[in-house]
Formats: sequence, structure tokens, C-alpha cells
Amino acid sequence: MSLARILRFLNYAIALLLAAAVGVVYWYGYRPTPGTSGTLRAPVSAAATVIRDRKGVPHIRAGTPDDLYFLQGYVTAQDRLFAMDFARRQASGELAELAGAAALESDLESRRLRLRRLARMHASALTPEERAPIAAYARGVNWFLEQNLGRLGPEFRMLGYDPAPWTIADSVLIGLALHRSQSTSWRDEETERRFRETGDPEKVKLLFPARLGLEAPAGSNAWAISGRLTASGKPLLANDPHMAWTMPSIWYESHLTAPGLNAAGVMIPGLPGIGIGHNERIAWGITNLPWDQQDMVADNSPVLEQDQEIVAVRNGRPVTAVVNVTRNGPVFATEGRQAYALRWTAAQPGGLTFVFPELNKARNWEEFRRALSRHAGPAFNFVYADVEGNIGYQAAGRMPLRNAAGEWESYIPFDELPTAFNPPSGRIVTANQDPFPAEYKYPVAGGFAAPYRARQIEARLASKKGWNAAGMLEIQNDVYSRFSHFLAGQIVQAARRRGVTNPDLREPIEELAKWNGQMEPDSKAALIVTLAFQHFRRAVAERAAKGKGSLYDMPAATVVIEHLLTRRREGWFANYDEELVRRLAAAVEEAGRLQGRFTTWRYGRYNFLVLSPAVLGQIPVVGRYLRAGPVEMGGSSTTVRVQTRRLGPSMRFVADLADLDASLLTIPLGQSQHVFSGHFRDQWKEYLAGRGLPMQFGKVEAESVLEIRPEDP
Repeated sequence: MSLARILRFLNYAIALLLAAAVGVVYWYGYRPTPGTSGTLRAPVSAAATVIRDRKGVPHIRAGTPDDLYFLQGYVTAQDRLFAMDFARRQASGELAELAGAAALESDLESRRLRLRRLARMHASALTPEERAPIAAYARGVNWFLEQNLGRLGPEFRMLGYDPAPWTIADSVLIGLALHRSQSTSWRDEETERRFRETGDPEKVKLLFPARLGLEAPAGSNAWAISGRLTASGKPLLANDPHMAWTMPSIWYESHLTAPGLNAAGVMIPGLPGIGIGHNERIAWGITNLPWDQQDMVADNSPVLEQDQEIVAVRNGRPVTAVVNVTRNGPVFATEGRQAYALRWTAAQPGGLTFVFPELNKARNWEEFRRALSRHAGPAFNFVYADVEGNIGYQAAGRMPLRNAAGEWESYIPFDELPTAFNPPSGRIVTANQDPFPAEYKYPVAGGFAAPYRARQIEARLASKKGWNAAGMLEIQNDVYSRFSHFLAGQIVQAARRRGVTNPDLREPIEELAKWNGQMEPDSKAALIVTLAFQHFRRAVAERAAKGKGSLYDMPAATVVIEHLLTRRREGWFANYDEELVRRLAAAVEEAGRLQGRFTTWRYGRYNFLVLSPAVLGQIPVVGRYLRAGPVEMGGSSTTVRVQTRRLGPSMRFVADLADLDASLLTIPLGQSQHVFSGHFRDQWKEYLAGRGLPMQFGKVEAESVLEIRPEDP
């Protein structure tokens, strides 16, 4: 065969391979991306439109609320169907069927919590007003499924299954999953119990203060300022909930318009309405209010019910989950002859309600509070502002009251929960701190966050007037840590008083001495003080309960350590300065082991982020191109911009009540989970830079328009 023929054959072969590759990419990658323009016949009662702006945000305009929520379900499924199904499976304990043994422990916990059963219970108890939006949303999801079977996305093809139809109970299940993420405290109660078993009672009591002890599962910031503090003379409201990192973002942005409703913002896929955002008259934000809504109860009472469920495991044998249920709830642990059952507000009748469609229509403070009076959980702080110039705060959710024996007697009445309207300061700030007054009429118990973030926000807001939306973003991106700055100062003073001569500590001490407390990615001092804190925290816990130091990882630790170092309480350390220097040396040794020479140390190399699609990210070679990161991050758990490897700002929202089109909203990554969509990761750079993207409301610049017409009769 001549060389020319060989080359011609190779060229043909390469061309065929490229054509095949293009075909595969089109069929499995591009083809499932949503159709966002043209005309669509659908089961709606009147003509509607879905306008997508340059961020891919759907602006849905419908003739009836029923059509509106139907289309919200449809467009959300277009962009996030696999993420919705993944979340549904994770909550119901059916993820191991796809992911294998790695997801088994998560599935078993969901089965112990009986989330699927609770979802059915709460779904059956929905009021007609609650049921209608959820039912319409589910119909929209299912209509998308019916119209797109066979081209739902590469994740479904790779895993070899089609998703089940969406149900009302599935949306309730997503609500329960949110409740769990915001109210789980039983693990920390278990930690405290283990400390009390063998520890020094007085020391353990200090480690777990009654009003600041349990771990707040997720942090958030929200604040509102009145017009006398802003450049426009109208209020500004800011909100950045801190939640576990996910890909895609946990939030989906949309704009919903129908008679009596015009609201925009974000909602968790699977739920109808707007969770955080604004309408034409009011804006609202939310933070977690970590009241203790779970109790792990020593309970040897009779088993009232026993559930046996089979958990399917991909590439493995099925596992039988046996759940015994007592009068207090499911048995979660057994030690010897003692059983421990979990009592949880979400497992009680009426423990989950859906008020957001009603809240989205509120036009003033009174209507806003009326909607919140029905909110059962999780417990939230709601921050409010309106176009009339008012600002407000309202705590909402079921918060159990316990008697001396620890039994739940009732819940705090809504009208007796903390509230505020137009405070004299012109500022309302919530950052998961304790909102209950010192002389509150009811006993207070919860995992409230240390006050560092709230104090920093207050200090920034009080520092000047004339604030605008850009200024709110600056505060959201603040990475000053008052606690870490305090600890660095304590270490430097201790080293100087001890006359430290160790040459390995000289440069780290100098770095801490000149540090300004900013937790920046390129900071050496931020790395040193972070590691020193971890070593000192474990040492403190060891003094309280020997052998349990590694278990103590509560946000309250910062307040406990500041208290100990400020007061130098006896009985903990023979010499606090010596202990601080010893923990500094351990931190320096660890930093060297992790990052090599001192000149190369960077906090961002320790505090970094990599996000990867759950399925496509596992594809060899290709997967790494779909990932976001690694990205070096600033911030910490004690800065306004909370950023750790576990969680960070799940979105940033600023509402400008002088001009709602000047409001800003940015989510991590983008609106779509489809890797070939232009909105898969189009907000990522802006998000990382801490910038805000315009939130189009009155004026929408269309990237695409989908006209919806009723089906032919």
C-alpha cells in the first residue's frame, strides 16, 4: 500500500472519529440543554411567556397562579432535573442505589429519620392554599419529563435510569431536607454527653454554655438599614446565607409574575415560590435561628412501631434498615441497655408548613408577619424592608419549651418571639447570634453563633452614612476576624513574656505581630493562627475530658477560648503563656509539614475549594475540565465572609428599595447544571470576586423568549 493511500486512510479514520465524537457530545451533552425560545404548546389555561435574561434567569409571566407555578416547575426541571432527583434520593435514603456503598451511611440516617414517611404525613396535612402551588409545580416537572424522556441529560444515561415522576410529597421531602440541614444538633448533644460521662463537670459546663454551645449547622448574614443611613433615602437589605458547597448551586433564581404576584429571587429547586428576594413592595432575607429543635432522649419506653426497609446498594448487597420508634421518636443509638430516641420538631404533626407563596404576595409589614405566623420550621430570622422606608425583624418557627425533666410542653407563641420594627438605630443585623433578651421570659437553648460576625457588621454599618448597594457587597466580602486577631495578639504577648529564642518561631511570631487580622488567601499569619487555634482548642478540651480533645469542634470554642485567655481561669493550665507558645510551635511544625518552607506559606493553600459535578466530574480526564477550582479562599468561620472548605456564601443578595432594578444577586457557578449550557458556570468569576450581578425586574433584557400557548382543545 502506497504512503499516499495510508495517509488518506488515516485522514478518513480521524475524520470519522471526530464525527463520532461530535455526535456523542451533541447527543449526550448539547441535546439535553433546554429549549428556551420559540413557541410551546402546554397544558396551561392562558398564554404565558418565559423570558430568559443574560444570566439565564427565567422571568415567567402567566395568566393564573396555577399556570405560573406549573411553568416554574417546568423551567426548573429544564435546568436542574438531575440535581432535584439527587436531592430527593439523598433525603429519602435512596442514593446508594446510584452511588453505591459510599452513600450507604447517609441513606441509613435518612431512613432512621423516616423522612419519606414524614413527607407523606405533612403532604396529607397541607391546606388547600399550600397544596395548590406545590401540585402545580409537580405537574410542571412531570410535563417536562413526559416531553423529554430519552434526552434528560448525560447523568441519567451514565447511571442507567429514568427519574420517577415528581410528587407533592417530593417537594415536602425537599422542605424536610432543608429543615434537617438547619436544625440538626443531635450529634453535638451526643458529643456533650460523652464529655459529661468522664469529664470534669465544671470544665465541661464551660465548654458547652447553655445559650452558646451546640453547633450551628450553617451560618448566614442578613441586615437592613433605614433610608437615613443610605444615599438614596430608602432602605437597603442584604443577605448571604452560608451553606454547604454544592455543584450546581443550591439556589435557583427566577422571577414570577401573575395576577396579584410579582416577585423575584431564589428558591431551592423542588419548591415553588421565592424563598429569598423581593416583590414590588417589600424585600426579605433569612438566616438560620439555631434554637434547639432536636433532643436525643434516653428512652427505654416500649417500641410503638418498627420499620424494616431494604436499602438498595449499587454493585453491592441490599441492606435492611430496622428502625424502632418510641413515643419520643426513632431510636438513633443504643449503649448497653440504654436506648436513645430522637425528638424533632419536624417529626411532629404540623411541624412543616409552606408559607412562601403567601409571603411572596405580602405588601406591608402586617401581611408579612401574618404569613410568618404560620411558619413552623426550621426556625429562621427574617429581615424585612419596604418601599415606604420601613425595616423590620421577626423570629419565626416552632421553638420547643421544655420542663425541668426535659419534656416538651409547648412552643413559644409567635407573638412572644423576638421582633423589631423601625429601631431607633436604623439598623437590623442578624448573623445567627442569640436574638433573645437576657431577661427573656422563657428558658433559652440553642447553638447560637459567636457574636463576631454580627459585631463586625454593626461596626461597619455604624462607621458612616450614605450607603449604597455596592457598599453592602463590601461588607459581605469583609474577611476581618476579630477572634483570630485577638488570638494572634495573645500568642505574640506570650512569646515575648516567655522570652522565646527558638529560631523556628522567630519569623512566625514577627508575622503575627504585624498582622492586621485580615484572613486573606496570601496571608502567612492567617494560616499560623488558624492552626494554632486548632491545637489550643484540642488542648482546652483535653483538660475538660481526657482523650476527647479531637471531638470538640464547636463554634462556641472561639468564645470559650477568648474567655479563658482573657480571664486566665485557674485549674486549666499551669501557665497560659507556656501553653500558647507550645501550641504555636505545634502549628508551625504542622504548617511546615503541609506547605514546606516558611516563605511559601499561604492561608489559601490551606483554605481552598474544588467543586465537581456529582457524576460527570468522575469521568477520567474529562471530569477535571468540568470542575471549578481549586480556588484559594479568604475568610473563615468568624469573618463576615464565611468561607471554609465545607461551606460558604450560597448566594449574595442586595435589595435596593429605591430602585429594585438596581438590586444585585449572584449565585456560585450558574443557573444550569448542563455542562454545555452557557449558564453552567457564567457567574463563577463574578462570585469569586465578590461582585454583584444586576437583578432584572422592571426592565428585562431578553436573551431568549419562549411563548407558551394552551394545548389545542
